[in-house]
Amino acid sequence: MADYDYDLFVIGAGSGGVRAARLTALDGKRVAVAEEFRVGGTCVIRGCVPKKFMVMASEVSHALEIAEGYGWSFADATFDWPRFLEAKDVEIARLSGIYAANLGKAGVELVHGRAVMKDAHTVEIVGKDRTITAEKILIATGGRPWKPEDLPGIEHAITSEEAFHLPELPKRILIAGGGYIAVEFAGIFAGLGVETTLIYRGPNILRGFDDDVRAHLAGEIEKRGIKVILGCQHEKIEKTETGLVNHLENGMKLETDVVMFATGRIPYVKDLGLETAGVELTDQGAIKVDAYSRTTADNIWAIGDVTDRMNLTPVAIREAVAFHQTVYRDNPQHFDYEAVATAVFSQPPVGVVGLSEAEARRSCSNGVDVYVTRFRPMKYAFTGSDERVLMKLVVDADSQRVVGVHIVGPDSPEMIQLAAIAVKAGLTKAQWDATCAVHPTMAEELVTLKEKQSPATSAG
Repeated sequence: MADYDYDLFVIGAGSGGVRAARLTALDGKRVAVAEEFRVGGTCVIRGCVPKKFMVMASEVSHALEIAEGYGWSFADATFDWPRFLEAKDVEIARLSGIYAANLGKAGVELVHGRAVMKDAHTVEIVGKDRTITAEKILIATGGRPWKPEDLPGIEHAITSEEAFHLPELPKRILIAGGGYIAVEFAGIFAGLGVETTLIYRGPNILRGFDDDVRAHLAGEIEKRGIKVILGCQHEKIEKTETGLVNHLENGMKLETDVVMFATGRIPYVKDLGLETAGVELTDQGAIKVDAYSRTTADNIWAIGDVTDRMNLTPVAIREAVAFHQTVYRDNPQHFDYEAVATAVFSQPPVGVVGLSEAEARRSCSNGVDVYVTRFRPMKYAFTGSDERVLMKLVVDADSQRVVGVHIVGPDSPEMIQLAAIAVKAGLTKAQWDATCAVHPTMAEELVTLKEKQSPATSAG
């Protein structure tokens, strides 16, 4: 057996890479992990954690509007962007430090630098004059934002990564994109008082989500003051003395202070040296893996967003656990991607688990039963707001299993986590109905929906 420096070398210290490294080191293996940026990866450093802080900060303005309806007065309320950024950065540094400390406690060596593969067992740390060998290698480098580099003026635009560090809050922003990152940042900036425009080339936002959810959220975010332009994209961006002029395909010209592209993320595989190690990519540019996360090289695995299977932090962590069980515990496991709940922290937020109505109609042989309700939340009773909650259950007509739950409204991410347990367990609509409601809550609607939506009115 060859004498390697490590039993396992992990490239990327995000949530997936850190979990795999720690579990393997705790089993007594020699493990190192290389990270070229900061420990914590996309989620902790430049993704869901700082974004959630920004969402919570921006929601305060709406909360103040509601509070006034209940008799409170906040005439002098102001928002300090630099103060918020400082508090956010301190907390992110603390969390990154915890990740790094946990690696050390488990016995993992943390290598600060970019790792490039020289062959299937060898990596070079760029600029550090260090070459490392390992029996097994795990790639967990995540993804990076994509933007159209051939668009004239694209050099003036930012992505979500730069949005976390803007030196000052703009007065006007245009966000290009219709996915969860785009709608989340649109809500953030609008909530902070920025004049916000969202443009998307498709017919509606949140492609891949249930059609009722897409239509409902598009209407609700416009109520929050976000201007939504659909079926349109940029022709060019022009920098002037007063701002950035967005020239759109429909002939519109919009001047803003910032242009942000949230047009997708791609696997971070550039210049990793994968070809020298025999690691192949899919046609979409992700690392090709089997059900157990093994690449086309026998001793190399990949997990998380770099594989472009299901790009969610908790999924990357579960893939890491399955990798460890398979490779080091002689207990082959693979993650089950069915009925994984997800949330969009838009304003209002979205919670989803299971199949959309359209997906269910394609997969359920004898059709589906659909239950939908839309109502004004109790908390808006004194405000005059016409904001509405959407709740939707999709049920397999044969088995009566609830195969999809879709919620748009306050606290929907919290509700969907618990609803996901029922969907994953395969509970039927009758079992949902047999569950006593908690009153008065929004969530009680999930167990009191009785009237089926007729096919003629269905969005699916």
